[in-house]
Amino acid sequence: MQPSFLRGIWVPLVTPFADGAVDHAGLRRLTAALAGSGIAGFVACGSTGEAATLDDAEQQQMLKTVLEAAQGLPVLMGVSGVATPAVRDKLLRQAELPAAGFLVTAPHYVKPSQAGIVDHFSALADASPLPIVLYDIPARTGVRIETATMLQLAAHPRIQGVKDCSSDLDHLQAIVADGRLAMMCGNDAQMFASMCLGGTGAIAAAAHLRPELFVTLHRAIERGALGEARALWKLLWPLTQALFAEPNPGPVKAALAPRHDLRNELRAPMTQASDACAAAIEQVLAEIDGRYPAR
Repeated sequence: MQPSFLRGIWVPLVTPFADGAVDHAGLRRLTAALAGSGIAGFVACGSTGEAATLDDAEQQQMLKTVLEAAQGLPVLMGVSGVATPAVRDKLLRQAELPAAGFLVTAPHYVKPSQAGIVDHFSALADASPLPIVLYDIPARTGVRIETATMLQLAAHPRIQGVKDCSSDLDHLQAIVADGRLAMMCGNDAQMFASMCLGGTGAIAAAAHLRPELFVTLHRAIERGALGEARALWKLLWPLTQALFAEPNPGPVKAALAPRHDLRNELRAPMTQASDACAAAIEQVLAEIDGRYPAR
């Protein structure tokens, strides 16, 4: 059964850094500013949050800070790893804080079989006190959560949604048609198509910038105002292209830094966006601001 909260536009938060440490003051400012934009929720410690570079204590504190600043909006906590027992233990430690659920990837690097993926997620869901959202991101994990596998996992009562980065429209439509899992788009450039095909929303790094316009896009699609939605998407789609022209979250952080008094800082091996990439983003944002002035 789809959870009622898992719809709309969610922001997978960047992790601000200052001289190598997590900038919790900056994270609070950013989270509070976005919370007032009409978005539906947040993800802490996802791939956009450079979670792979954060140790367990940093991840726990990051979740705590986001929960304190989220103004009551739901927060999904990203969890990933390889060995099922270790991931289960990590999930249970994170469950000490009141997140809305966990966003969990398939095991990375080891490329398990689909049967192994079923066993992995089933063990986590059996142990978890909170809902689980499957994070299908084969570009980072090296393995798909295939359609039949996802439909099998949908039978578990605590597995309630998916963040879909598969770029597979047939897969998307099969999950939407089945109806048991909330389908959240994870590839920003495909969110319009996903939501038009029945997806419930998007977890979109691009929504760090002009989030209210992404919220307007989702609402227009939901009420069937496709002409309005197409016109808005025509402006927003180039932003999704510019923000992913170089590895995420470098471009997003470059754009956020001057707007939210943050350092344009990433942890190695991630690098800052190039000057050319940052300039292209600013050009796109200027065009959007010219059509829809920021308030």
